[in-house]
Amino acid sequence: MRRLIALLVRNYHYPLFLLLEIAGIVLLVRHNNYQGSVWFSSANVVVGKCNEWSSTVVSYFNLRETNSRLTAENVRLARELEGVRERVRVLQTDSMAVKASVPAGYRTVNARVVESSISRRDNLLTIDKGSADGVKKNMGVVSGSGAAGIVYLVGTHYSVVIPLINDQSNVSCSIRDRGYFGYLSWTGGDPRYAYMEDVPRYAHYRKGDIVETSGFSSVFPRGVAVGKVLCTFNSPDGLSYRIKVELATDFAKLYDVCVVDNSRTQEQLEILRAAQDSLSRPTRMR
Repeated sequence: MRRLIALLVRNYHYPLFLLLEIAGIVLLVRHNNYQGSVWFSSANVVVGKCNEWSSTVVSYFNLRETNSRLTAENVRLARELEGVRERVRVLQTDSMAVKASVPAGYRTVNARVVESSISRRDNLLTIDKGSADGVKKNMGVVSGSGAAGIVYLVGTHYSVVIPLINDQSNVSCSIRDRGYFGYLSWTGGDPRYAYMEDVPRYAHYRKGDIVETSGFSSVFPRGVAVGKVLCTFNSPDGLSYRIKVELATDFAKLYDVCVVDNSRTQEQLEILRAAQDSLSRPTRMR
């Protein structure tokens, strides 16, 4: 420290000259508008360049952190895109499955369930298709697994469906490959199960046999799955069997459905009725 002080004392004229120079420049800038504006303009340019260089240097050292954030964002976006693709694939698969549950040759209207209930005795479904889409009252509604219900009320763009889990629902059914018939009813309680009523006591079937629509009505074509046999009870009058059926359609997860155009079935039934009426008339002897 002493050496430094001694050096400054011996060469005091250099610091003094620098100090006087700075003081002169300050006085010149403060008391002369032109010189002041030139000074501040030049100073702003210098400061701007310094800030630019500083920003460039800081950005360079922050590249690693920026790249890490970009990588994380790309991973997140890739996961979201994969989720969207999976959802589209599931929807396409569900739509194909719904169509596959309907026998070939029937026109169908794809629809989605927009409102439903499963905990009441008078459960109802609302779908997003109506008369503008060709939906009519008493058309059958099926899911990708099997029968779901019957169209009850039709609006222009929406329809109300009575599902199988409604105590007013009665669907004609048969046991696949067995040839025995009955009708499906639901008496409340668990929405996974219903009962096939009026099955003959001489009927032979096994647990796990498929219960399907019989085609004896104008609602559903023949062969649409309804459920499978679980166990058997006697009817209240003891004259027939009452079969507990595990329903094929999971109404708690029901989303995509198809409305089945039953005009062909209706035409067949009308021809059958006409033939039966003709046969029932007495023939005139000549």
